[in-house]
Amino acid sequence: MPFRQIPHSISMANRLALETSPYLLQHANNPVNWYPWGDEALARAKDENKLLLISIGYSSCHWCHVMEHESFENEEVAAAMNADFVCIKIDREERPDIDAVYMEAVQMIAGRGGWPLNCFTLPDGRPIYGGTYFPKTNWLELLKELADVWKFEKEKAIDYAEKLTQGLEQKSILDLPSDLPDLNAILKSSIATWKLRLDNVEGGPAKAPKFPLPGDYVFLLRQAIATQDDNLLQHVYLTLKKMAYGGIYDQTGGGFARYSTDGLWKVPHFEKMLYDNAQLISLYSEAYIQSRNPLYKEVVDETIGWLKREMLTPEGSFYSALDADSDGVEGKFYVWEKAELQALLGNDYDVMADYININEYGFWEENYILLRMEDDETIAQKHNLTLAELKTKVAHTKTLLLKEREKRNRPGLDDKQLLSWNALTCMGLCKAYEATLNPEYKALAIRNMEFILQKMQASDGTLHRTYKNGKASISAFLDDYAFAVSALLQVYQITFDEGYVIKALNVLKTINERFTNPDGPLYFYVSATDKQLIVRRTEYMDNVTPAANSELAKALFLLSRLTGNMEFETRSKKMLTAIAPAIINYASAFSNWCQLAQWLNYGFSETVITGQNSAKCWAELSAKYEPFTLKVTASKSSSLAIFEGKKHSDDTLIYVCQNQSCGLPVKY
Repeated sequence: MPFRQIPHSISMANRLALETSPYLLQHANNPVNWYPWGDEALARAKDENKLLLISIGYSSCHWCHVMEHESFENEEVAAAMNADFVCIKIDREERPDIDAVYMEAVQMIAGRGGWPLNCFTLPDGRPIYGGTYFPKTNWLELLKELADVWKFEKEKAIDYAEKLTQGLEQKSILDLPSDLPDLNAILKSSIATWKLRLDNVEGGPAKAPKFPLPGDYVFLLRQAIATQDDNLLQHVYLTLKKMAYGGIYDQTGGGFARYSTDGLWKVPHFEKMLYDNAQLISLYSEAYIQSRNPLYKEVVDETIGWLKREMLTPEGSFYSALDADSDGVEGKFYVWEKAELQALLGNDYDVMADYININEYGFWEENYILLRMEDDETIAQKHNLTLAELKTKVAHTKTLLLKEREKRNRPGLDDKQLLSWNALTCMGLCKAYEATLNPEYKALAIRNMEFILQKMQASDGTLHRTYKNGKASISAFLDDYAFAVSALLQVYQITFDEGYVIKALNVLKTINERFTNPDGPLYFYVSATDKQLIVRRTEYMDNVTPAANSELAKALFLLSRLTGNMEFETRSKKMLTAIAPAIINYASAFSNWCQLAQWLNYGFSETVITGQNSAKCWAELSAKYEPFTLKVTASKSSSLAIFEGKKHSDDTLIYVCQNQSCGLPVKY
């Protein structure tokens, strides 16, 4: 399917025209003399003794586009920027290491962060001021003010930069407890605090805007089941339903927008990100295994349908994002006019107008956002339809609307492929296969993993972060490595090809060689072999995506079970020990760590299946919700330690193991 690529001219107005990032190419013809991050820009700032302006965003960022149009495309503004600053433009998705450092700095300066992120620094990169979006008039005033500070109060700027950099260095230091605290008490206390911030009417957090945070709800679902907390479980169900019914979910084509601008999940910020949808596939798949609610399976199937249709590359990888805007208007691709829907739906209009709220509730800025309020049974009863008849009308409507929508100008596509986001997608596809046993999902996951191994891994075992136009580039960061390890283990758990475990161990070896912190159990975010920034950060807080360290700690724990190497579990526990005190007061910033805490606290087990019908047995057992159990199978002998002492014969045997001890096998 053809996509409207984010436009750029072949004429080179600045150095960004030589880049491959769609976001950087958006700015290639700005009158601003933009540089990409690199030695050339930093050397020029030092040689000319100019402040750096480090401006960070991403291709589907709405307010990044607004500031570009208002300021960076303006000749007057560009002249002021070019005269007194060396201007660097960064794609945060390509360089999360740089983004994280200057985001932290801006949060310390301004008390908040976001994108576009604009940080002014000394020529050596130490920050002195920053903020997010600035209207044109404010931006011009700020440029003049900072230029004057650098001309007339240079020592003051240098002193402030030194103190701010010291603050950044201190933020990366953790007080390390000597022993793992009481995990049960931590989980109990964190849930009690978390419940105070839940919206039990509309689901999600009790605030707006609302972001779908998949890791949070995986943890909450598992916690509800582990502690038999029905109130918490009902909150999870409510949230999953409200998100799936809301405008944040593409009712026509599947997939979720980045977030809801309100507290109702109604009006989305219409950009679609790969990393969100990858994790939401995992979340809804797990919820489907637990509940067998057909709505959850529908979300999984439709979201993967969107991935295949709009995000899948010919090589088996996935693009990064779709813009919120088309034809310069946010959401234009996704919303509908009433007359348009009436003409398309004909005799089905009355039923479907009720179903997808072509009414006052769905009305938004002279158009309609498609969203749901009532379940299928209620709508069918209201219109004297059987459930099967309604489902036929809904399916027909979605087909019609999708076909019509394809005639519109498409949102811009960010066509770079990121290792970490592809690994998350691979993991989501694996979980979807486990939940549905749809062989297509398994095939997509395997193909995606093979792409990562063949196209994004160098001959020496190191990984690259980005891939575009047949070329991998940028040294991978810890999240790329950590998610790759987890994805390899997930692919193993649906194929039982132990070669994937061996590959995971090889990636872990590279991590230990290049990212280890000699002063603590957590790993650095940037490899020791790469050029370092003003501070060398350790990423440990879970956000929209899991922290690199939390994902690696979980992978180490699983590897200890598969390989019998208990040093992996020891390291995993040490990593959790370092984080545990922070979890109590702010568990939602550590939800992936909390999942590891659950494994350790509630008792983790292994179900080992051997024999000629082991695959069939695994498929049946996978229908049972056991989030604290690792299920593995081998029809023949295996070299992995988890199969040591297990019989391999014509009989299919099931072993249940815990704490390195297995019960007697049960015949399948």
